[in-house]
Amino acid sequence: MTGTIALALAATGCGGGTGAGSAPGKVTSITALDYYTDEPEHSQWGEILTSCGKSAGVRVEQTSVPGASLIPKVLQRASSRTLPDLLMLDNPDLQQIAQTGALTPLGQYGINSGGYAKGILSAGTYNGKVYGLAPYVSTIALFYNKDMLAKAGVAVPRTWDELKTAAARLTRPGRYGMAVDANATFEGTWQFLPFLWSNGGDEKHLDTPQAAQALQLWVDLVKSGSMSKSVLNWTQADVHDQFVAGRTAMMINGPWRIPALDKDRNLHWGVAPIPVPRTGQTPVTPLGGEVWTVPQSASRARQEKAARVLACLNSSSTMLALAEQHFTVPSRPAVAAQYAGQVPSMAAFAKSVEAARSRTGELGVRWPKAATGMYTAIQSALTGEQTPEEALRHAQRIATSN
Repeated sequence: MTGTIALALAATGCGGGTGAGSAPGKVTSITALDYYTDEPEHSQWGEILTSCGKSAGVRVEQTSVPGASLIPKVLQRASSRTLPDLLMLDNPDLQQIAQTGALTPLGQYGINSGGYAKGILSAGTYNGKVYGLAPYVSTIALFYNKDMLAKAGVAVPRTWDELKTAAARLTRPGRYGMAVDANATFEGTWQFLPFLWSNGGDEKHLDTPQAAQALQLWVDLVKSGSMSKSVLNWTQADVHDQFVAGRTAMMINGPWRIPALDKDRNLHWGVAPIPVPRTGQTPVTPLGGEVWTVPQSASRARQEKAARVLACLNSSSTMLALAEQHFTVPSRPAVAAQYAGQVPSMAAFAKSVEAARSRTGELGVRWPKAATGMYTAIQSALTGEQTPEEALRHAQRIATSN
């Protein structure tokens, strides 16, 4: 696959290639790069790109690379302007790539960026200009085992106090009440953000009482035995496996888990918003998902064609089709509401997206350092090496280091 990738990227050149056998200046094909390597996702996206390509009058040649390889490839090709015509990026990575000057503002193609939730639009914006648009987004919520809660006489927790009480009552030999992904990666930070943000915490200032209170909640859950110490090493996939196996009654996870949960006919589960510090608050969750961009190239004609495909990907009908395939939330609230009405298990996610935030909205290209500081603090506090306050002071130093 590596050879194919190199050829595809080099062929993009991305000069004014016009497609084999075509008349000078006429664009018959464009290239697209994404990280959808797994099936059926790769094929599903291939079909969508083909369909949108037809509407734009071009053939879209899709190349997919593993997620970890995408940004190194993009940075390698950005300086020489040999990026593909259409480029997918995980939304936190857009700032870094836009900063290089490798992307074009979408406004110059007349693409309408109206009708998006504020946080979603922020994820594709750099220095006040929209460089990327997401057909759909995702976030996280609280999954719970209906049978376990009913047997223990526990209501679905809505606040932090209720969460601690419920988790304690649901914990018994062989089963924990609650599970999160607290590992030392950006995934651990992603799961912590709803607790930080909903309590008024801020990634710009990690050493605050609000941040310490959020981290203390996780520490309390582990110390009380309501949450396994193994969360320090679990991925979101591991958390899912614990839930399916009945070893945890509640978990924080995303809607991409729903297809697998639906396959287990004996598992009766529900989804609710992530509990908040106080009654009546709205959880503030992070936005996941990918944005599509149009890189700089020597061919305005190719850019125009790529922009037309991008606009098609972000049409309401395509958003809905993609959401139905991938259990994601359409990026336009009106379409999201329609989808949530069709798929009730997605309602909590659609509701949370309305107030969700882009991870790079406050810090831009400095976000990765803050994220590293956060997951480092989580590890230190949950192992007992440092108090939440000490761990977060260290996190702030990491976030502001040169």
